[in-house]
Amino acid sequence: MADKTPFEPDDSAGTSGMRRGLTSYGDQGFSLFLRKAFIKGAGFTDAALDRPVVGIADTGSAYNPCHGNAPQLIEAVKRGVMLAGGLPMAFPTISVHESFAAPTSMYLRNLMSMDTEEMVRAQPMDAVVLIGGCDKTVPAQLMGAASAGLPSIQLITGSMLTGSHRGERVGACTDCRRYWGKYRAGEIEAEETADVNNQLVASVGTCSVMGTASTMACIAEALGMTMPGGASPPAVTADRIRIAEQTGAQAVQMAREGLTIDKVLTPEAFENAMRVLLAIGGSTNGIVHLTAIAGRMGLETDLAALDRMGRDTPVLLDLKPSGQHYMEDFHHAGGMATLLRELKPLLHLDAMTVTGRTLGEELERAGPGFRQDVVRSIANPIYPQGGIAVLRGNLAPGGAIIKQSAADPKLMEHEGRAVVFENIEDLVTRIDRDDLDVTPQDVLVLKNIGPKGAPGMPEAGYIPIPRKLARAGVKDIVRISDGRMSGTAFGTIVLHVTPESAIGGPLAYVRSGDRIRLSVANREIALLVSDEELARRAEAMPVVEPSAERGYLKLFLQTVTQADQGVDFDFLRAPKSAGKVPR
Repeated sequence: MADKTPFEPDDSAGTSGMRRGLTSYGDQGFSLFLRKAFIKGAGFTDAALDRPVVGIADTGSAYNPCHGNAPQLIEAVKRGVMLAGGLPMAFPTISVHESFAAPTSMYLRNLMSMDTEEMVRAQPMDAVVLIGGCDKTVPAQLMGAASAGLPSIQLITGSMLTGSHRGERVGACTDCRRYWGKYRAGEIEAEETADVNNQLVASVGTCSVMGTASTMACIAEALGMTMPGGASPPAVTADRIRIAEQTGAQAVQMAREGLTIDKVLTPEAFENAMRVLLAIGGSTNGIVHLTAIAGRMGLETDLAALDRMGRDTPVLLDLKPSGQHYMEDFHHAGGMATLLRELKPLLHLDAMTVTGRTLGEELERAGPGFRQDVVRSIANPIYPQGGIAVLRGNLAPGGAIIKQSAADPKLMEHEGRAVVFENIEDLVTRIDRDDLDVTPQDVLVLKNIGPKGAPGMPEAGYIPIPRKLARAGVKDIVRISDGRMSGTAFGTIVLHVTPESAIGGPLAYVRSGDRIRLSVANREIALLVSDEELARRAEAMPVVEPSAERGYLKLFLQTVTQADQGVDFDFLRAPKSAGKVPR
C-alpha cells in the first residue's frame, strides 16, 4: 500500500493552519492540495505553511487617514508573528472613515462587521489580529470577531499628534467644533479658519481627544482585547510599533492555547468596559457600540443598571471635551494602567485578557505608577458621576442619553418651548435664518435622524446653535434628537431618543411651541403634552416607516434595531440570551 501524501486527510493534523476551513470540492485531500499549490505561487515553503496561521485584517485606505500608519503596523505585526513561530497572512476588509462615508459611517458599521466576520470564517487562520482605529472600525471588528469565535486580538491604530495654531495647542476634533462655532458666531474671520484647518490634524491617526475613536480604544483595552497599554500610544510613535509587534506574537500564543474570544468577552469584561466608559467621560457612541458587541455574545444592555453604575463612577480622566488634555498626554501619564489603578475597587480584576492573564495580574505587572495630572483620584474627580446619564419619560419610553460631563450645568434642569425641525434638510434650510423664531431658553428638536430615519443614525444630533443666537454670544442651548453626536462634541444635548420618530416614537409628534422638561437629576425627559393629545396627533398624521426596493439599504431598513439594542442587524445578534449587563 502506498504511503499517504501530505495532502491526504490526517486526523492527527487536526483542522489548524492551512487545513482549517477547506474549500468544498467534495475531496478534502484535493482541497488541501489545490490550496497549497496556489499559495506556493507566492513563494511559500511547506515549512512556512505548517506553522500556526495568523490573519491580519488590513483596514488601510487612502480614504482613511486615521489608518494611515496601517502599513507600518502590519509589518510590525508580521515581525511579531514570525518571531513567535507563526505565519502572518494579511487580508483586506472594508475601511470606514467618519468624514468620508455618506450618508454616515454608522450606516456602514454593520456591513464592515459582516465583512470581518465572513473573511475570518472563510479564510484559514488560527487567530486574527484586528487593526482598527477610526470610530466605527473597532466596534465593527469586535462585533465580527465575536460572531466568528476565533482567538482574536485588537490592535488600535493610535491617536494623531496635536498641532499649534497661533501659539495655542489644538487637536481634532473638539477644537474643530470650537473654531467652527467661533466662525459661525462671527468671532473669527474666514482667513483664520483656513489657518487653523491646517493645524487641527497634525499627523495620521485618530482624533486626539476623548471622542469615539479614543473611547473605543480604551474600551477595547478594558475588555481585555488589546495588549496591556494598547489604547494610548499615538499612531506615529515607536511605542505604537512595539505594541504591534507584541500583538503579533501574542496572537500566535492565543492560537496555540485556544484562547477564543468568548473566554475574554465575558459579562465581567463588559462591566469593566462600562465602568471605563463612564470614568473617561467617553463618547455617547460608546454605549451603542458596547451594546452591539455584547449583543453578539447574547448579552442585553440594561440601561437602567448602567445609569445606576454611573452614579458611583466618577469621571477621572482630564481629556477634552470633558477636561483639558489630549490622548498623547494620557499616554505620557501611563495610559490605561493609571486609570485602571484608580478604578480597582470598582472592577472585576479576575476578568480574562488576551494575554491569558487576568486584568488584576496585568495591573500588578504594570507596577505602582507615578505622579501625573491627567488621571485624577476618585477623591478628586473631574466630575462626581459618570460622564453619561440615561433619561426616560414620555418622550423617550425606551430611553435617551446625555453626556452630562460635557453639558452646561445651568441647563441640566430646564423647561422650554420646542423649536422643531422635521429632518436634516429642514434643519439646514432654517437654522441660520434671521426670522427663525427661537430664543436661548427654547429647546431645539430634530426628528428623523435615528437608525431608520436618516438612515444610519448620523451625528447630526450636535445641532448647531442658530446663527442669530451664536452671534449674540449664546454658547449652549438644550437640543434633543433620535440621532447621535460625535464623542468630540459638547453641550446640553439629549441623544438616542428611543423609539425613533421614523417608526412612530413620541418624538414624531412633537410640535413647535410644545413645552419640554429636562431634569438630569431626576433622569427625566418629558413632553408636557397629554397622552390623549399625542394619540390624536398620531391618528391624524400616521408615520410611514422608511423602505427601499433593493440592495443594502433594503437590508438595513428591514433589519436594523433601535439604539437600545446597538443599532445592529437583528439577524446578527446571538440567537439566545445569556443575560444582562451590567448585572
